[in-house]
Amino acid sequence: MIQQSTTSAAGAGGVAAPPPTGTVRLTINGQQHTLQIAPWTTLLDALREYAHLTGTKKGCDHGQCGACTVLVNGKRINSCLSLAVMHEDHDITTIEGLGSQENLHPLQQAFIDHDAFQCGYCTPGQICSAQGLINEGRAHTEEEIKEHMSGNLCRCGAYAGILNAVKEVVDSKSSESRR
Repeated sequence: MIQQSTTSAAGAGGVAAPPPTGTVRLTINGQQHTLQIAPWTTLLDALREYAHLTGTKKGCDHGQCGACTVLVNGKRINSCLSLAVMHEDHDITTIEGLGSQENLHPLQQAFIDHDAFQCGYCTPGQICSAQGLINEGRAHTEEEIKEHMSGNLCRCGAYAGILNAVKEVVDSKSSESRR
């Protein structure tokens, strides 16, 4: 629950008071973060500017490119379209929470193996979106993967590598579940 705190406007000179802020507690990548933010702060800005997790990218800032995709309770969302205060008591996972340099997540490794990135800007959102579609269990064929990943845009055109990387991990998960 956000608790509002405000300060009065500065006296002489007519300087406006800073915007009201409140305390928001977010669980990000399994760690509790207590942030002092304005109630209209997007989840994207809370992650990047206040929690200092800059793996999630700000692309269009209108929910059209998918660069800001993160997982909330395992489901993918565009963090630029969601207010941070809406996600108290939720489990938020960013690209930083999927794997580490010592132990890459299977999607991260597949993106490397299939050269599924060029500039890398869209990659965190692509990987989080791919993990979300795996969590949702709805994408099994190339056509389904293309459809469910269509909200994530890549300016470099690395779509063939992205599709191959996601398909490899989806197929791997499918074969594991059949065992």
